[in-house]
Amino acid sequence: MNETSSLRRAGGWALLLAGLTGVACGFFLAYVPPAVTDDRFSYPLTADGYVAIQVFFFVHHLALAWGLLAVWRTGYAGRGVLAVMGAVASVGSMVLLAGQELVAISARDAAYPSPETDTIEGVYGVLSMFNGFALILLGIAVARARRWQGWPRFVVLALGIFVFVPLTPALFGPFVLARLTIGAWMLIFALLGVALLRPGRPEPTSPSDLLPGTTESVDHGPDAGPSAVTRSAEDQPLRRLPY
Repeated sequence: MNETSSLRRAGGWALLLAGLTGVACGFFLAYVPPAVTDDRFSYPLTADGYVAIQVFFFVHHLALAWGLLAVWRTGYAGRGVLAVMGAVASVGSMVLLAGQELVAISARDAAYPSPETDTIEGVYGVLSMFNGFALILLGIAVARARRWQGWPRFVVLALGIFVFVPLTPALFGPFVLARLTIGAWMLIFALLGVALLRPGRPEPTSPSDLLPGTTESVDHGPDAGPSAVTRSAEDQPLRRLPY
């Protein structure tokens, strides 16, 4: 197993496990019997319970960041400027969101709403919007690269769009609806993990994927490395490239 294959598998499992545990946490927070009243920032958990789940969310967000990094580094987003911008911004914003989960622990005993919780939620909002835009950029790069075919090609783009509709409106709605919508977002991350764990990828479908002096490149996936086979124009008939 080469380095690219190891990264793809590690990133895929990170996204799958983080996504599924995120779904479970969404259901847990939506339906666990409240231990405090809803005028406490830690609702529905006690202060100690809130600390525990925030620490988990910190690790959870780092796993998502690692998975997004794997999508880029394994070549599924291509190698262009858009891919770099989307990857750096999406990974960076997810790491910042991880840090914000720890910052929020400082308000574990705070009343809600309060100036302290307003600031914390404001930072969450800015980082979430930035993360949504970054995921859309990365998602466009993935779709344009055509390394995936079918539904995996649009999963990252769906993650970014989901931040704006329906996630953001849901966060202004009832508590249970907000938690369940976050859980649905996490399910899409799990699907991205499944896509990464699937072996191989189709042949490139863009002229930019072809090596100079060739009309066809047979690529056996991100794991193929230098063993990918290429054939020159003299060795084969011309074919019409899809655009």
